[in-house]
Amino acid sequence: MKRDIQPAVYLLASQRNGTLYVGVTSDLLARIHQHREGKFAGFTKEHGVKRLVWFEQHETMESAIIREKRIKKWDRAWKLELIEAENPRWLDLAEQFGFDPL
Repeated sequence: MKRDIQPAVYLLASQRNGTLYVGVTSDLLARIHQHREGKFAGFTKEHGVKRLVWFEQHETMESAIIREKRIKKWDRAWKLELIEAENPRWLDLAEQFGFDPL
């Protein structure tokens, strides 16, 4: 059975105003689980970047990838504004999907 693809761009943080990571995925919940379990060697694992602080769903992977590339080029201040516009307390949005608190 084929799974529905739900493309998303997301921002993870190590803590409020901490290290940020911008990513794109076709399955946000699976990707968050992978980050939390440290399944990816590299930046997010090394820097403890696991808190989902912002995400945006897209109709297609193409549009999600374009948006991710644009956000990656932004200044840090713009990324912080993006997060705080929708999540001023920097809550871990993954908890809304049933993930345990970090």
